[in-house]
Amino acid sequence: MRCPFCQNDDTQVKDSRPTEDKSAIRRRRFCPACGARFTTFERVQLRELTVVKKSGRRVPFEREKLERSLDIALRKRAVEPDRVERMINGIVRRLESMGESDIDSDHIGKLVMEGLESLDQVAYVRYASVYRNFREASDFEKFLGKMGGTEDDFHDEEYREES
Repeated sequence: MRCPFCQNDDTQVKDSRPTEDKSAIRRRRFCPACGARFTTFERVQLRELTVVKKSGRRVPFEREKLERSLDIALRKRAVEPDRVERMINGIVRRLESMGESDIDSDHIGKLVMEGLESLDQVAYVRYASVYRNFREASDFEKFLGKMGGTEDDFHDEEYREES
């Protein structure tokens, strides 16, 4: 593993242990060249996933991008990091176990919406505002009015077709 500080290729593992949810191995590493210590995580990857964007463009799935979007939605919210990590692991497992290598970006967005709805209502609305491309305050009002109903009650098409 390359040292992220000095780029030395020869680092040493000092400690390995499973994460709390047993979905990854956490490794503490040491770089003998610069003396830096850092942590890496090793996860099982069942298959290479490709995200098919609305434009038809295909890009490799990046767990880190999913983590960043959730970090933004959950910014300054009192949600335990372990719950967020379990949600991310669950989404990735569901995507990998679908049997498909190509995943529509829309499907990923729906899984995130499902997870956020039960995790934190404010983060759910924040994420929805980007995912559903809200343009005006009335879009928020319509969405908030539908939150008491089911996901099917809210008509995605009226927001997606405008973009």
